Amino acid sequence: MSAKMPVPYAVRRLEDGALIEIEWEPQRHVGRYAARDLRLACPCAGCVEETSGRLLLDPATVSTDVRALALRLVGAYALHVQWSDGHATGMYPWAQLLALCPCPDCAAARPAT
Repeated sequence: MSAKMPVPYAVRRLEDGALIEIEWEPQRHVGRYAARDLRLACPCAGCVEETSGRLLLDPATVSTDVRALALRLVGAYALHVQWSDGHATGMYPWAQLLALCPCPDCAAARPAT
């Protein structure tokens, strides 16, 4: 039997959208994601080639002060973000967001790259 995928208990914009805070169930740990880091991790077809997974988004084209203008839940499985640079096509599945969680415990558990 596999463990149940954690889901967010709460999702918030902080610091005028410079941070996105996700409080995860059931352990209620909190990840505070830098907006630019999430923008660079956008999984949409405009940012990542669908067949190869090759990154299409040039990080140099994303402003260091990009902000999350609005957050919207997509069903029970993802987060949609409206970005200040006009980008709004990506949906971030909970599994991806949890894998990117920047909290100290999650960061320490990831293999070194």
